[in-house]
Amino acid sequence: MKKLLTVLAAGVPLAAAVYLPTASAETLTSPAAEPLACSTPSLKAPAGTKVESVTAVRQAGGTIHGSGILQGTVTDVPAFCEVTVILTHPGDGDRVKVQTWLPEKGWNGRFQALGGAAYSVGDNGVGMGTAVKNGYAVTTTDGGVGDVLDTSWALNGDGQVNTALLKNFASRSQHDAAVVGKAVVDAVYGRRASYSYFNGCSTGGRQGYMEAQRYPDDYDGILAKAPAISWAEYEVATVWPQVVMNNEKTHPTGCEFAAFTGAAVKACDPLDGVKDGLVNDPARCDFDPRRLIGTKVVCEGKELTITAADAAVVRKIWDGPRTTSGEKLWSGVPIGADLAGLAGVNPPDADGNVTGAPFPVPAEWVRLWVAKNPSFDLSKVTYSQFAQLFKQSEAEYDKIIGTDDPDLSGFRRSGGKLLTWHGQADQFIPAQGTVQYRQRVEREMGGAKRVDDFYRLFLAPGTVHCGLNQGDGTTDDLGALTAWVEQGKAPKTLPATLINAEGKQVNRDLCSYPKVSHYTGLGDPAAASSFRCVAPSRH
Repeated sequence: MKKLLTVLAAGVPLAAAVYLPTASAETLTSPAAEPLACSTPSLKAPAGTKVESVTAVRQAGGTIHGSGILQGTVTDVPAFCEVTVILTHPGDGDRVKVQTWLPEKGWNGRFQALGGAAYSVGDNGVGMGTAVKNGYAVTTTDGGVGDVLDTSWALNGDGQVNTALLKNFASRSQHDAAVVGKAVVDAVYGRRASYSYFNGCSTGGRQGYMEAQRYPDDYDGILAKAPAISWAEYEVATVWPQVVMNNEKTHPTGCEFAAFTGAAVKACDPLDGVKDGLVNDPARCDFDPRRLIGTKVVCEGKELTITAADAAVVRKIWDGPRTTSGEKLWSGVPIGADLAGLAGVNPPDADGNVTGAPFPVPAEWVRLWVAKNPSFDLSKVTYSQFAQLFKQSEAEYDKIIGTDDPDLSGFRRSGGKLLTWHGQADQFIPAQGTVQYRQRVEREMGGAKRVDDFYRLFLAPGTVHCGLNQGDGTTDDLGALTAWVEQGKAPKTLPATLINAEGKQVNRDLCSYPKVSHYTGLGDPAAASSFRCVAPSRH
């Protein structure tokens, strides 16, 4: 557990649950002549719900400390009115909290809702405080469930899946939060927000896509980063590295995994025309891990030799899950991503034996929702059983939480804009799943040009899970979205500062998919002006 908390505290996995709006968007409202009256509003319950209570409390602001495992801090938050709504879905036995924070002064006229991370439905307070600091009225919900790794709600007393809470987690609660949050803004400020936005990463990214698919009128703009879409498939798929290590009876160390990743990045770095410490297109990297067989690696003062078995494990993890007959089920961990994220191992026991340490999010999905057995032993899963679990999850849960419907016609008709970026070194959610979804939308809705009118995808080389604005580079993604929604300025590129393999900052204009960045042959490789976006066929 200590190791897990250390990983989570790094702010990389589980979406980091801190969606920091970096946009300094122009205020759309005139300053109020009188101070905001933080009084309890009268609200109409969203369809299918019953409101149990509504409270309003003035908060002085200052420093906000994030709750739960992810923690975090935001300082200098101005005073705000905190409105808490408790609602339930009659007959389902749930109790859902929807909280809206409204700046006492300096409201910019916009509404923003924040998504969750892993198994949490909403924000832990840091993202809320940051949004208020930037002038937004902001809403989040707990969906009636718990913190990021709290899965106590998965099964009911009879050992069956709690379908009501799964529905909340999957889609229902975010829509309820949109309805409640907007109503609170209207009641407290006496006017509707000029524009409404959704902002989330990982689970929050998936929630954004679900909003576009099922509730297309909820938001004018959706910022959905590293989205955990195709949930029913990808959650099982990301257990694959553990299945490979267990079946091959080989558990490489983190040092050995790092050696494979480093060698692959070094080999494929020049594919974009220059050695800059970034792999711009991991899918084109055909580095063969067998090239490292016999290489010596020093790990914690001990010299290890990479074996053929180690290389075979890495090859299977990069390739991704397959059936025993060779059918491709999902994408593997992308080349350049930290293999130890999903292929974690425990320290050797007294006898020197090493066992796998599955990442808890997919592991719990398989144990509780698919196997419906908290004691299910993942270390015993064979390749054949893995394929069965994959198909079972897909069959049972795709309709409720799959979040992979390519028909976004309702969202397009509503005038909404969907902006996504996904790190190409994402160690938990392969970016290729997002690419494949975008391709399906293009086939469904008339091609890339028509889709670009309302949905744009940007791939970030060398960027880890939810990394931008979380310690692994920066970008003003929310600023780009507001400019698109409010001024009609569709982002051709997404300017970003990235961190390369040497830990150095480089500036890049992330290209709108499917274009890729290529060095012009002149200029500083650390400067965005030295690169241009080109079609993949020319790359």
